[in-house]
Amino acid sequence: MDMLKTGWNFFQNEVLGMAWLNRLIGNLINACGLDATSKIGGSIQFFVYDTIKIMVLLGVLILIISYIQSYFPPERTKKILGRFHGIGANIISALLGTVTPFCSCSSIPLFIGFTSAGLPLGVTFSFLISSPMVDLGSLVLLMSIFGWKIAVAYVVLGLVIAVAGGTLIEKLHLESYVEDFIRGGNSLDVPQEELHFKDRIKFAWEQVIETAKKVAPYVLIGVGIGAFIHNWIPEEWIVRILGTGNPIGVIIATVVGVPMYADIFGTIPIAEALLAKGAQLGVVLSFMMSVTTLSLPSMIMLRKAVKPKLLGVFIAICTIGIILVGYFFNAISYLLI
Repeated sequence: MDMLKTGWNFFQNEVLGMAWLNRLIGNLINACGLDATSKIGGSIQFFVYDTIKIMVLLGVLILIISYIQSYFPPERTKKILGRFHGIGANIISALLGTVTPFCSCSSIPLFIGFTSAGLPLGVTFSFLISSPMVDLGSLVLLMSIFGWKIAVAYVVLGLVIAVAGGTLIEKLHLESYVEDFIRGGNSLDVPQEELHFKDRIKFAWEQVIETAKKVAPYVLIGVGIGAFIHNWIPEEWIVRILGTGNPIGVIIATVVGVPMYADIFGTIPIAEALLAKGAQLGVVLSFMMSVTTLSLPSMIMLRKAVKPKLLGVFIAICTIGIILVGYFFNAISYLLI
C-alpha cells in the first residue's frame, strides 16, 4: 500500500505536476543572478513554469480527447442522445459534454444544432452546462495541481449541476422560449464518413493546433494574473476577502467570475494562486465554474438562441448550483486538502 501511494504521489507531482520542471526553472533563474524566492524571481518562475506545464498538458490532452471526439460527430451524438429519455438522457448528455468543446462559446453552436434537431430542451441544456465546465482535460489539469480527490469531486459535482439543471429546465416546459428560427429549423441527417486511424490522428492534431491558438492568450493572461497574485498580493488581503472569515466569499467569487471570459485552462493558474494565498477551496472552485459556464460573451451568444426568460432561468440555475457547490466544498475541504 505504501509503495502504491508513493508511486501515485510521484506520478501526480513529477509527471502531471511536472515538479521537476519547476525546480529546473528555479535553478536557471538563480543561475542568471536572480533570486527565485524574491517577488520578481518568483513571478518569473511561476509564469514560465505554469505556462509550459499547462500548454504541454493541454496539447497531450487535446490530442487524446479529440481522437475520442472523432467518434462523436454532431449527427452521431444526436442519434445517441435520441435513444434515451428522462433523466437518463440528461446523464448521457452531460457525459457526452465532457468530450466536446473546451469553452462555452464553442458549445453554444452545438446546443443550437441539437435543439434544432428536436432533442428535448433539458437534454440540450445538460450538454450546454457540462461541456465547458467538466471536460476530461479539466480532470487531468485539476489533478496535476489540486490532487485527485478535488479533481474528481469537481467533475462529479459539475455533472450533478448539469443533470439537475437540465432536468429542472425540462420540468418547467420552457420550449416556447427558444427563438423561433431555432425551433423551426431543420437538421439534415448527413451520412457520416467512417474515418480511418490516420484520419482521426490528423483530425486530433488539427484540433491541437486550433485549440492551442485559441486558448493560448487566455492561458498567458491567467498565468500572468496568477503570478501577480502569488507573489505580489499580500496573503492577509486574500484571507480577509476569500478566506474562512468571510461567509460570502463564494458569492463574491461567483459574481466576479461572470464578466470574465476564459476556459478552464486559463482559470486554473488563478485558482492555484488564490488557494496558495489562503482562499477557501469552495471559493476557488466556484470562481472557476462561474468563469467557464457563465461568462458574459457566452451569455450574449446564448441570448441569440433563447428568449430572456429562458436565459434568466439558465443563469439562475447555474448560479445557485455553483454557489451551493462552493459552500459544499468549503464544508468538506478538510477531507480533500
